[in-house]
Amino acid sequence: MSILNMPLIIQDTAAIEGDMGMLWMLISGILVFFMQAGFFLVESGMTDSKNAVNIAMKNFLDIAVGSLAFWFVGYSLMYGADASGGGFFHWGGFIFSQGAADLFFQTVFAATAATIVSGAIAGRTKYTTYAIFSIVLTAFIYPISGGWEWNGGWLNAEWMPAEFIDFAGSSIVHSVGGWAALVAAWMVGPRIGKFLNGKPVEMHGHNQMYATLGVFILWLGWFGFNGGSQLAWGGDDATAASQVVLVTNLAAAAGTLSALLFTWFKNGKPNLAMTLNGALAGLVSITAGCGNMSEGGAVLAGLIGGILVVLSIGFIEKTLKIDDAVGAISVHGVAGVWGTLVIGLWGIDGDAGIGIFNGGGAAQLGAQAIGVIAYAVWALVMSFIFLFIIKKSCGGLRVTEAEEIAGLDISEHGSLAYPGKRQREIED
Repeated sequence: MSILNMPLIIQDTAAIEGDMGMLWMLISGILVFFMQAGFFLVESGMTDSKNAVNIAMKNFLDIAVGSLAFWFVGYSLMYGADASGGGFFHWGGFIFSQGAADLFFQTVFAATAATIVSGAIAGRTKYTTYAIFSIVLTAFIYPISGGWEWNGGWLNAEWMPAEFIDFAGSSIVHSVGGWAALVAAWMVGPRIGKFLNGKPVEMHGHNQMYATLGVFILWLGWFGFNGGSQLAWGGDDATAASQVVLVTNLAAAAGTLSALLFTWFKNGKPNLAMTLNGALAGLVSITAGCGNMSEGGAVLAGLIGGILVVLSIGFIEKTLKIDDAVGAISVHGVAGVWGTLVIGLWGIDGDAGIGIFNGGGAAQLGAQAIGVIAYAVWALVMSFIFLFIIKKSCGGLRVTEAEEIAGLDISEHGSLAYPGKRQREIED
């Protein structure tokens, strides 16, 4: 039997059952919450030290406003009581909830989507701009599109060639955040000094050890991100959740290795930043299919995801001339697309293949492609509309040139992450 077609116990779509199910949801949600620390370390470590406080403030903002906005309106738009097959959004009233465990688990997903944007536009964006857009993303853009799949929305309609699959959010969370980041980075513009005579200049982060620790934290948190999306624990559900965690780890390891070897072969030396992004790309590449992928299929998905992220980062910088400070667009947007489509290539449903390479035909790939396009168009269009409104009403999206050169820590917050370092620079 092919390693791409090995049988796998897949997601139980029934409601959360019993105390063990709620406990697993809460533990998983706590792991995903901890991912905010990982995002902070990755973003701050890969960018200039003069913006570390600003990045810390953005990550705290995401979880704070994301929790309140999603609790007040976002969860209702995503899981409202009047949901029906084929629906576009599912309003159930303000402060709508189907249980504390589920609300908390879904809340930290919303905060994750917002944080993706933060990394791409680091180092030159007004804090006010980011604060407003974070609220919009967690309250409206992400929740509405999330209901298209996770609450019986139109991506589950009968006219679809097959039922669209996104187990834990390669498209719903990561691509939505990635495409929003693309629009934001394009509209904000590049950091001063990023392009010289039209060619990108490498801008090294101030602490790659922070970035490395951040990726380890994210890798750990992803076990809750994907494993918790099983929505249950006990009996076969426990076996399924364990399998989801296993394939998640395998894909991350494969993405790490492929990015490491690819950059080593391409540039003559293994690159840490690209290796870290390869690990994240591997994780994103398995997020949609972690309930519908064999172990061998997960490894192959991660291997390709790790190479794609390296190529994508170069393309966005060199061809599109867009400055993505940490590679967030490629890690989350591009790898999110790949992770969604790969289900239609060698995904499985129990012991049956549903991808074109394991006897499933083209229907599943067609459904996955429709979902990929829908999430991309939605995130791109809505992000442009809201950012355009913010730009016109708030006097622009980015800080002044003088403020950017001084650093957002001092210009936006009147504080420094490394005051001793700053004093030495003044004295020199």
